[in-house]
Amino acid sequence: MGRQSPLHQRHVSLGAKLADFGGWDMPIEYPAQSGGGVIAEHTAVRERVGIFDVSHLGKAEIIGEGALEFLNSAITNDLNKISDGQAQYTMLCDDQTGGVIDDLIVYRKSPSNLFLIPNAANTASVVAALKSAAPKHLTVTDRHETYAVIAVQGPQSSEVLQALGIVTSLDYMSFSETNFKGSPLIVCRTGYTGEYGFELLPLWSDAEKIWDALVTEITARDGRVCGLGARDTLRTEMGYPLHGHELSLSITPIQASASWAVGMKKTSFWGKSICEKEKEVGPHRVLRALKSLDRGIPRAGMKVMNLENNEIGEVTSGTFSPTLRVGIALALVKPTIGIGEKVHIEIRGRVSEAEVVKVPLVRSRVK
Repeated sequence: MGRQSPLHQRHVSLGAKLADFGGWDMPIEYPAQSGGGVIAEHTAVRERVGIFDVSHLGKAEIIGEGALEFLNSAITNDLNKISDGQAQYTMLCDDQTGGVIDDLIVYRKSPSNLFLIPNAANTASVVAALKSAAPKHLTVTDRHETYAVIAVQGPQSSEVLQALGIVTSLDYMSFSETNFKGSPLIVCRTGYTGEYGFELLPLWSDAEKIWDALVTEITARDGRVCGLGARDTLRTEMGYPLHGHELSLSITPIQASASWAVGMKKTSFWGKSICEKEKEVGPHRVLRALKSLDRGIPRAGMKVMNLENNEIGEVTSGTFSPTLRVGIALALVKPTIGIGEKVHIEIRGRVSEAEVVKVPLVRSRVK
């Protein structure tokens, strides 16, 4: 049995199908007979509103004079480009290989108080790496079970929060420290779905209180409680990377087409020399999105070939797109493969045809 979210009993009572996510027992989907299932949950987020328990995500903090300067010397993105009260997507790379230890969100509370949201399975590695490198006067603390994380995503997400008296007047990638019925709450205008939405961080012990209130409000709007299966189809439609698939210790930010989150003009970050060299000479593979031209559903690990059936790469994530009603994928392929080209994917011994397309595969509505 894995670790459990503070909302575990809520998922069990709803009949959720549970699976391991980074060592945590988390809901994949909810029963179809009660309006759930990956497609129904996905569609609710695109069209109305859905909520996700993502408390398995890590939480950590770096506190002390010079915290910003220290973290900024390690992560790829530039924290000087945001202000207090804003959040930033970034990566932490291995200094020797340039591979990605983890991708994470940094909440800039102040230059001496930074809050991090790493991936569940990588939290211990991120905390350990930063602790070992941090000056002694800085404290790097794992807060994994101090806070829960609940994502409220979809066109009606602001309406849901307003009904509960929660602040929603936030710009994209900004956050506010507020409260809900007397309990502290961090509200951030972030998400992993491509829809307008928020991520709420109540204290671990307060998670059920705010979850129950959210369920009441989304139910009144024909919204859905959503599992991580729908979260995955939503993020794949947007071309968002998932660590362990599009990013890993063997995949650099340059290969993952994530250069936009790499501050090459910064004095330093872990793996900078590797990333600089790779960008200069060009990566040997790049991340591309694929859209099936037949009924094939790509899955991670499947071979990608050119039209002569010579191998040119591998699918890193693949699924059926509930929005587009076709198979879609993200794949690491040779850099010569451009947008608009046709490729083959080997699916269970047969060849399926797909087209290389731009990301996002569906329109982003985060703002």
